[in-house]
Formats: sequence, structure tokens, C-alpha cells
Amino acid sequence: MPNPSFLGSALPLIQAPMAGVQGHALAAAVSNAGGLGSIPAAMLSLEALHAELTQLTALTQQPYNVNFFCHTPPPPDAARDAVWQQALQPYYSELGLLLADIAPGASRAPFSEDVANVVEAFKPAVLSFHFGLPSAALLQRVKSWGSKVIASATTVDEALWLQAHGADAIIAQGLEAGGHRGMFLTEDLSTQLGTMALLPQIVQAVDLPVIAAGGIADACGIAGAIALGASAVQVGTAYMCCPEATTSELHRSALQSPAACHTALTTLFTGRPARGIMNRLMRELGPLSPAAPTFPLATAALAPLRARAESQGSTDFSPLWSGQNASQCRNVPAAEVTRALARGLTR
Repeated sequence: MPNPSFLGSALPLIQAPMAGVQGHALAAAVSNAGGLGSIPAAMLSLEALHAELTQLTALTQQPYNVNFFCHTPPPPDAARDAVWQQALQPYYSELGLLLADIAPGASRAPFSEDVANVVEAFKPAVLSFHFGLPSAALLQRVKSWGSKVIASATTVDEALWLQAHGADAIIAQGLEAGGHRGMFLTEDLSTQLGTMALLPQIVQAVDLPVIAAGGIADACGIAGAIALGASAVQVGTAYMCCPEATTSELHRSALQSPAACHTALTTLFTGRPARGIMNRLMRELGPLSPAAPTFPLATAALAPLRARAESQGSTDFSPLWSGQNASQCRNVPAAEVTRALARGLTR
């Protein structure tokens, strides 16, 4: 088994942070089972973040990870918003909604001094970052707590950048992964590789531990990643139907249906490429529509559509995040999933 010491957990297995479908309950269950449970924090207010960490530490004394985004918030762009609202107007009319129902504001915030003030009291074993790293000063502050810093790379260039800028380990995020692409040096999706192609290239290029992520859902996938040089593995989609997850019933149904076989990268729901199950909005506007505003401003105009459609039992306007391998999405406890995955670490 790979040495798990750089994570602090008994197993070199990370539960991927998944905003919108999980909170402290799933993270605690995975940590208590020997893995590294994760809290997705980019969508949490300062008060909600404090509450989540308080509840998590009440449920486990084991190491855990807290995940943040490192994007630069874009300035308001009324012209771009108008184009986006025009594209959505037919759906608003269909559902009896008004564009005036849109509540302005970004749905995701980057790591900041204010966030660090909340997190410092808890000193998590690991902090993970998406879309690069925070400023050097913030990174040094995090490391002063004794926390390890890991971050996602989707190319070898990104892995080298992360190594040069202070990461302690690198997540090699393959094209198969669900949710947001961690890409930050380029917006060119043609640079993206599958996990088993990307992983050995990053392992060869850097001197840090490398964590494999994307399309890994069972013990065989983990064994393959370890054979290619991964020091740990990150798994997300396989946990989404666990009772400890907060995944909606509509989303759970989609994950366990034939529809889960067809996923795509889409910018429609947030403005950045993220992998989810194909639905009506993605089919009709195209998954990578140029009409979508800059991340994370696309979300606001979709919120009323999503709420109304879901109240009617429809996922036409919902981000059904999923990796390409949802084959192991089952309603079983997270500890059982963790134990099943761990068998791949000893093959």
C-alpha cells in the first residue's frame, strides 16, 4: 500500500469535495472509515463554513480536507448578462417566470483572508484548492497551521506550476472527473487528458506525491492508478448516493439510471467547464454555449428555472454533476464504500 503519511489519514484515499451534494456528514463518515473526508467550502458563507467545521469535528477526530476555489471574481458585465437572459427567455416564459426573478450575485467565492480567519481555528490536516493556489501570503498562513496543501492539475504544465508555487501534493484530475475542471493556466479543453494518460506524465514530471482523480469508482480502478504511480486516489461520484450525502432524489435517480452513461463538459451552469449528466438545457443550448457568462455568474439566471422545474419533478435545468463512471453509485453507507475502495490499495 502507498505511504499515506502525507495525508495524515490511515488510507491514501480522498473523498472528493462535491458542493451541493454533501456536507459534514459524508466527510465524517469517510474519515472515520480511514479515508480523508472532504468539505466543499466555495459555496459556503463564513457562518455556514464555521458551522460545517464545528459539526464535522464533533463527529470525527480523524484528519479531513477542506476545499476552496482560487478564481478571480469577474467584474459585472451587463451586456453578457443580457445575452444570457435572452437565451433563457423562452424557458422563463414556458415556466411562467419573469427575468425580474433573478437574484444577482455570485454563487461561489475564492479563498480569502476572511475565510482563513474562520478555518484557522480548526487547522484542518489538508486544504485543497481548485483553479490554482491562493496568494503566497495566504498559502504561507495555511502552512503555518501545519496543514498540507494539495491542488488540482489537469495538465503537466499545471502540475509543474503547482510544484513551483508551494503545493505539497498534486491531484492529477483526468478528463473523466465529475464537476468542475480544475484547469487554470489555459481555457483550451483540447489540452485535457484522461486520467490514465495524464497520471503517469505528472508522476514523471514532478517530485511531489500525485493523487489520481477522474473515472475511478472501484477497487480495480484504484489498483490501476496505484500501478501507474499514484500515491493516493480521489473518488467522488461513487459516494453520491450514500445515505450521508445530501444529493437530491432527482439527482440520485439520474445517477442510477441509463442517463448517467452520457455526460459532457458544460459551461452552462456556472461559466466554467464542469462534467454532468446530459439534460434538456445542455442538449438545446449546447453544453459549451458562448452565451453563458463568466464563472461563476452564469448560476444566478438559472436558479429560478431550476427551482421551478425541480418542484415539478424535472431536472431540465439542474446541474447533474457526475463523472464518466457512475457504475458504483449505490445507496450504501459511506464506510462500506470506503472499505470496498480500499481493497484496491493492496492489490
